[in-house]
Amino acid sequence: MNKAVNDGGRPGPDGVWSGTWVAERLGVELVGDDQLTDLLGLALRRNPKRAHLLVSHVLGKHVPQSPRVVYDHGLALGRRVRELLGTEEASRAVVLGYAETATGLGHSVADGIGLAPYLHSTRRPVPGLTPAGGFEESHSHATSHLLLPENPGLLSGDGPLVLVDDEFSTGNTILNTIRDLHARYPRGRYVVVALVDMRSPKDADRLDAFAREIDARVDLVAAASGTVHLPEGVLEKGQALVARFEMPHSGARGTARSTPTGPQRTIKRIDLHWPHGLPDGGRHGFTPAHRIRLEAALPSMAAHLAQALPATAHRVHILGFEELMYTPLRLAHQLEQTTDAQVTYSTTTRSPVLAVDDPGYAIRSRITFPAHDTPADGPGDRYAYNIAGAGFDAVIAVVDSTADTPELHAPDGLLAQLAAHTGQVVLVVVPSHTPERPSMLPEPLRGPAFSSYAPEEVGWLLQDLSDVTLEAPTEEREEAIQSGGAHYAESLPVEYQPSEQYQELFHAALETSAGRIAQAVGAVTELVLAERPPRPVLVSLARAGTPVGVLMRRWAQFRHGLDLPHYAVSIVRGRGIDANALRWLAAHHDPRDVVFVDGWTGKGAITRELAEAVKEFEDSDGITGFDPEIAVLADPGSCVRTYGTREDFLIPSACLNSTVSGLISRTVLRADLVGADDFHGAKFYRELAGADVSVAFLDAVAARFPEVVDAVDAQTKELLSGDRAPTWEGWAAVERISEEYGIHDVNLVKPGVGETTRVLLRRVPWKILAKAGAGADLDHVRLLAEQRGVPVEEVAELPYTCVGLIHPKYTRGATGADGRAVNV
Repeated sequence: MNKAVNDGGRPGPDGVWSGTWVAERLGVELVGDDQLTDLLGLALRRNPKRAHLLVSHVLGKHVPQSPRVVYDHGLALGRRVRELLGTEEASRAVVLGYAETATGLGHSVADGIGLAPYLHSTRRPVPGLTPAGGFEESHSHATSHLLLPENPGLLSGDGPLVLVDDEFSTGNTILNTIRDLHARYPRGRYVVVALVDMRSPKDADRLDAFAREIDARVDLVAAASGTVHLPEGVLEKGQALVARFEMPHSGARGTARSTPTGPQRTIKRIDLHWPHGLPDGGRHGFTPAHRIRLEAALPSMAAHLAQALPATAHRVHILGFEELMYTPLRLAHQLEQTTDAQVTYSTTTRSPVLAVDDPGYAIRSRITFPAHDTPADGPGDRYAYNIAGAGFDAVIAVVDSTADTPELHAPDGLLAQLAAHTGQVVLVVVPSHTPERPSMLPEPLRGPAFSSYAPEEVGWLLQDLSDVTLEAPTEEREEAIQSGGAHYAESLPVEYQPSEQYQELFHAALETSAGRIAQAVGAVTELVLAERPPRPVLVSLARAGTPVGVLMRRWAQFRHGLDLPHYAVSIVRGRGIDANALRWLAAHHDPRDVVFVDGWTGKGAITRELAEAVKEFEDSDGITGFDPEIAVLADPGSCVRTYGTREDFLIPSACLNSTVSGLISRTVLRADLVGADDFHGAKFYRELAGADVSVAFLDAVAARFPEVVDAVDAQTKELLSGDRAPTWEGWAAVERISEEYGIHDVNLVKPGVGETTRVLLRRVPWKILAKAGAGADLDHVRLLAEQRGVPVEEVAELPYTCVGLIHPKYTRGATGADGRAVNV
């Protein structure tokens, strides 16, 4: 082993053992194999059950160490287990590691066995996922462990169960685990693995007796063994020492939390291009197939790390995050093999340990920072040891996306604390694996079976009602809606078939506005990527939001190489969002990653509807994390913060109905068709394929992406630095118009080019208010108004390009025999 690597760990060149300080003051002795002091040091901690702490030099938790040394110890133990079991039994084994300290060690042991799936216990619960087991670790700082395998059958086989911990002190944790699991999943053989076995003969006899009691074979594999001699009164003496030497004031070594001051160091975030769908570790299970995928991807990911490091970085440290030990270890191990820099590895921890700046003490320095993964047991301090004062030129912090929170980036957070002690901090965020939870809900509908979009472009969280007759004449629908006899979502308007002249207007509008739309798409996507989750899940509000969601997904691929998931869900004014769609999303993705997308805002009714619906869903289901803030292409009503533009201009996808939206109808919510466990419904108009321009619209806009890159960059910079707080001026204007025109119902006032077009296509229009001087953006509106006999009134002061007014007192007598409007 490279002794120089270990600033705070195993014996250095001067021969001082890192347990000397504790041994001299408390009389603690390690007795056993010669290599015990190579593997272990001693420290003290604030713990009412056990004051002393065995600090491993080769675990990669508290003490920075060569990743090769750390990984090789786990591999060697795994190979010994495989030799013990034989190839046939090893192929039937399951490896279980202990959180948080042994998650990486257990993974490495599984690699050494080579044939076994791996699972580690966790202290991070998953709503809706039933634990497959659990147990208590009596001496630990955080005692409760959960077992949450994605595959419920992972632990139910009869092959050997290999239990991996960093050290055995009493064997109580092992006994508790086997007792719990054997009652649920009895088997005939267990193998217990640790770096060091420090049990007393009495404790060893207890395990042997327990094995006889359950009629199972229990083997033990350890790198070294011995015992800890503890003099009488050691707990009280240790607690007194901790109280005496604990230093609450700030400083570089042996410290509690400090707020970094002085010049700000660089914090750089990089994307490793983590393989899609590959678990970030063994929290929910990691199979040999996963291991093969990881091995193939490691060289490329390590190359990304190397490119992010300063050319002058000679000492590089990779810092993992609590239970996330294996992924940063493997990244560090790969980087160590491909760079000339000296690479070390350790991880942050929940465990509070006294830091003493003495060569004979294992924990030389401590950085304290707030928890940053919203832990189930509430906020608290977390720690990184032997980093401060170690002289690292760069520190690479590796966390999962669940832990990429404001607390991580706070002034007293981990990143700022690290930046005070190194010249370069690199942040790597690995996607948190979300287990597939059992669900009765079907998988999303996809093209070409449902919609004319390619299957990867969007998944529709809807049920197919294509065989149900839902269309009703526009006048009949309007009378039923306004009389209170029906809701607009209970039926569909007859699909408007555009005239040849109108189709020509659509294509002309697309030709002139494609670049403008491309720029707005780029801007809103860049805002989402800058301010929302690192790998957002786009969820369009069907159907107007769907083309925009597809375009945002295409921009993310074009500009950043990101393959973002995209779904479409139903939201109905007055009825809320489809709760079953939210349940499906929560079962397959982290709700915090979801970004809702719509085409444009009018007066902001859907913005308010979504906020209320998400709150109701949280109250009913207890699932939190969905952010109701909508990202839109255009926000003329000033209702949201995330938008591509606030100009009210013609978006050609508003000109048509299903033929520009994948041939999908607007959504339907009717009690006799949509049950409590169903998605909202919609129809796929396959018969309109000859008039479909859905993909042509997308392709025309996406073709303009390369030419708007510079404009998008400039616009994004301006938006990020500007005030984007909603003013809700659109809502105020609608209320004013509603009163001025004697309508007295804001739901009958539809502001903006997109909403006005919808009025003309799907409702019974009364009047169109057009902003004086509006040009080509209203050509299609004027044509539709002429065809339906609707007057267009020019208005000087109008915050929108146009506003559509639905007939306020509609009966079928309000139109003539030809269906044209009658002015009143």
